[in-house]
Amino acid sequence: MNAAGPLPVIDVTALTGPGTGPGTGPGTGPTAGHARAEVARRIEAACLDSGFFYITGHGVPEALIAELRDAAARFFRLPEEHKSRISMERGGRAWRGYFPVGGELTSGRPDLKEGVYFGAELGPDDPRPLHGRNLFPEEVPELRRAVLAYMDALTHAGQAVMRGVALSLGLDEDYFAAGYTATPTILFRIFHYPPPTYAGPEEWGVGEHTDYGLLTLLLQDDNPGLQVHTSRGWIEAPPIPGTLVCNIGDMLDKLTGGLYRSTPHRVRNATGRGRLSFPFFFDPGWDCEVPPLPSLPAREGGRARWDGLDLRAFTGTYGDYLTAKVARVFPGLGDRVLPPASGARENM
Repeated sequence: MNAAGPLPVIDVTALTGPGTGPGTGPGTGPTAGHARAEVARRIEAACLDSGFFYITGHGVPEALIAELRDAAARFFRLPEEHKSRISMERGGRAWRGYFPVGGELTSGRPDLKEGVYFGAELGPDDPRPLHGRNLFPEEVPELRRAVLAYMDALTHAGQAVMRGVALSLGLDEDYFAAGYTATPTILFRIFHYPPPTYAGPEEWGVGEHTDYGLLTLLLQDDNPGLQVHTSRGWIEAPPIPGTLVCNIGDMLDKLTGGLYRSTPHRVRNATGRGRLSFPFFFDPGWDCEVPPLPSLPAREGGRARWDGLDLRAFTGTYGDYLTAKVARVFPGLGDRVLPPASGARENM
């Protein structure tokens, strides 16, 4: 038992420290290899149990985290008309920018949060949905530098954790970096959950859901609110200083044939204070298809998904899957800026 209750805290320094990449000197020695194998064993246990765990030793500078939190807090204190100057409608197909409380849906219900969408900083002529230029507020110029630096740091952390996931599956540690995440799809959100007065038990900051990609790395502020569904029922995943929360997404579930399940989670801010949350999504390349690994058996049974989706029935690229999912979160925006549906299939 630790400060997170049933969720483990895993030190991933062996995966993120100097010389930990494939063929990089000191990180290839027997001692370093044993340390990485032990981290992989703990990741495997967490993925088989709940699909959620905390990590330390992630290598993200505390000064950068503090700068990001401060800039985000100042942005959300701006008047609504100022925040709306970078509204998502201005981001077009890039799907970047601000949305107000109630502007994002989970299972068709408005979430009690506001937020800003970011992604890899690209040119305005990128033809793909969810790709392009980010929108940043002129009123908080520090947010641009902090967001871009944080996304770069989390990309390195994501690759490192996926090395541990690869080892946990009996694969070469660079299996993902050489393939699915050679050019990863990078998405980053900053959410603000205002202190609401909940009218009923079905009102949530964000309702029950699973994440779409391979891995989510979540930075929390000092306020609790995240809840995770495990075999023991719903449990709290409170903030632990110096950690990031990691969880499995749908594509890792699909890739492992259900061996590693994407776990439902939700948020309710009952602190009476505003809550900031910083989820970073480390996902397969846009054009990657994600068939199950042939070396792993499919796993039957378990708790039915919150949305009734059978991941095995989906065919197409990760970009197809992600675009369809995000279009349900923002149906009005999706109708205006997305291309016609591709040939991908999804069994709902």
